[in-house]
Amino acid sequence: MTPAIPGFDHRRVPVADGVHLHTAVAGSGSPIVLLHGFPQTHLMWRHVAADLAADHTVICPDLRGYGASDKPADPDGTAYAKRTMAADVVALARELGHGRFALAGHDRGALVAFRAGLDHPDAVTHLACLDVLPTLDMWEVMRGTAAAVGFHLYLMAQPPGLPERMITAVADDFFGHFLDLWCGDAAAIPAGVRAAYLDACRAAVPSIVADYRASAGVDAVHDRADREAGNRLRMPVTVLQRDWGAALGYDAAALWRAWAPDLRHSTVTCGHFMAEEAPGVVAGALRDLLAR
Repeated sequence: MTPAIPGFDHRRVPVADGVHLHTAVAGSGSPIVLLHGFPQTHLMWRHVAADLAADHTVICPDLRGYGASDKPADPDGTAYAKRTMAADVVALARELGHGRFALAGHDRGALVAFRAGLDHPDAVTHLACLDVLPTLDMWEVMRGTAAAVGFHLYLMAQPPGLPERMITAVADDFFGHFLDLWCGDAAAIPAGVRAAYLDACRAAVPSIVADYRASAGVDAVHDRADREAGNRLRMPVTVLQRDWGAALGYDAAALWRAWAPDLRHSTVTCGHFMAEEAPGVVAGALRDLLAR
């Protein structure tokens, strides 16, 4: 049986062009949408979501292409652009009755949240991004020996065909590698949740690759256009990151501050999957953000 977030109602919500997002919803009060990262599903928020649902409406979708959400084909390279996925999130919130909402994302979900903040500033009231850099900045720092840290970024950026075949051939090993490598506390992802993540990823290789491929193409184009136009995030922004910037030779807080004038940047001591490894820290940071 696939694990679920206790007390949450699960539903399929239409967003655009026939695409439906599998979504877990609970609570009442001001809304906050929580977006998962790679190689996960909405289940990564199970602890934080339960905490926030005590006094907020909490909305946890599987991103398009992930989990139990629809996985449309990507004939022109835009189906998994963060601009497209951000529009999904705004449409999801509106379908659930919320024209304005707070938004938090981890990893891939943070890139979607970042794009939503730039494209839909009238909808996103507060923004949190966990353990990621904006796409354009990521490509600029992941060079030289630092590129070895992000080998999967380069693999999945390749033209359609080869990455999908390679990953499908060893899907559990590929996705399991990142669950093991990036997790600082194996007990934070119990066996049932880990199995659910692997099952979901195994069924979504083409769309996951398309998501990453978009980051090497159209997403970087969109970020560059915003940077050159001087566009910034207008809402209060919280960024939580591990201290990997220092190891790779860049100042993560400075990179984020260039995009977010109203920024609070904090370093978290745990593995990459901080919502599962340090849920109290993450929930506290999100509550602080919502109070700004």
